[in-house]
Amino acid sequence: MARSLRIGGVSIGGDLPLVLIAGPCQLETPAHARMICERLLAACAPTGMPLVFKASYDKANRTAATTPRGPGLETGLRMLADIRAEFAIPVLTDVHETGHCAPAAQAVDILQIPAFLCRQTDLLQAAGATGAAVNIKKGQFLAPRDMAHAAAKVQATGNDRILLTERGTSFGYNTLVTDFRALPLMAETGWPVIFDATHSVQAPGALDGASGGERAFVPVLARAAVAVGVAGLFLETHEDPARAPSDGATMLPLDEVPALLARLAALDRLTKGG
Repeated sequence: MARSLRIGGVSIGGDLPLVLIAGPCQLETPAHARMICERLLAACAPTGMPLVFKASYDKANRTAATTPRGPGLETGLRMLADIRAEFAIPVLTDVHETGHCAPAAQAVDILQIPAFLCRQTDLLQAAGATGAAVNIKKGQFLAPRDMAHAAAKVQATGNDRILLTERGTSFGYNTLVTDFRALPLMAETGWPVIFDATHSVQAPGALDGASGGERAFVPVLARAAVAVGVAGLFLETHEDPARAPSDGATMLPLDEVPALLARLAALDRLTKGG
């Protein structure tokens, strides 16, 4: 039986309506984060879709050392805490170090374990020990059923507020593919499953020091995942992706979000019998 979780006023999982986890890849300025959050809430409003705002304070896993990483722990967490307080919605951010988990859990509702770190026991358990919800991204190298072991590491801390996210599988060099069998296989664990539509179209390291991607396929994969019956959709967006400091090639333009959400909400109702 699929579980449902209550996170910062939002219920996710089971046969509940689709939840959107969305925001920019990397924090830029407080005004920019606020603008994107406002526009995402406006896009969600006609559909009734709950929003979890996401953004990274430190993109520690970059292709090259010269690429920007974000405002850092102290400034970034203050920005995220302000978004949570102002808009009264849950907030998610990713953590890369065990020492970041406790302070991050004070500012946000969900700690995200990056895909490349999904087997790091100390990081998983440090995140779990905070009591915050933990979203574990499936490694590009990992079989779907192996995510049960990652979740068990968090659950061993007494924390059963766990989400699992599919974000594509490595297929040769600089290429990811999505095997939609992974979604029901991960759901066998009982934890709510999220589909990351933007990182799934990434071409890791393909731009000679940066990752490329094919954002045109984001709506295609999102519709397919919702048709399978996921609990939530993860989406990165920006008003001008070409000028974004990271993952510009895969982020969906902010102007395109409302129409996509309208289609996804209708498909989700059909899939879940609502």
